[in-house]
Amino acid sequence: MLVIVTENVPPRLRGRLAVYLIEVRAGVYLGDTSRRVREMLWEEIEQECTEGNVVMAWSTNSELGYNFITIGPNRRLPVDFDGLTLVSFFPPNEPDEFPDAAVSSDEF
Repeated sequence: MLVIVTENVPPRLRGRLAVYLIEVRAGVYLGDTSRRVREMLWEEIEQECTEGNVVMAWSTNSELGYNFITIGPNRRLPVDFDGLTLVSFFPPNEPDEFPDAAVSSDEF
């Protein structure tokens, strides 16, 4: 099983992925491909993904039962922890300390 999730990628890349996989939701592709096709698709993603981000996950014969790789800016970063791949989260760039919904009582 192969799953690819794309965000903000060029239409050309989305079309290329749709040749080999089925797009079940906007930017979410599923399929059952060989290792060779998976590696070829990742090469295409690396060449075409200029501004967006992509994550590719596939079934493997490992302790987790899957593996994944990412490309592009994202708050989530894969980290190897004693042979297990975990996901590290970065804090948002600019926290919203003063939400727009706050209104003073003087305005009523």
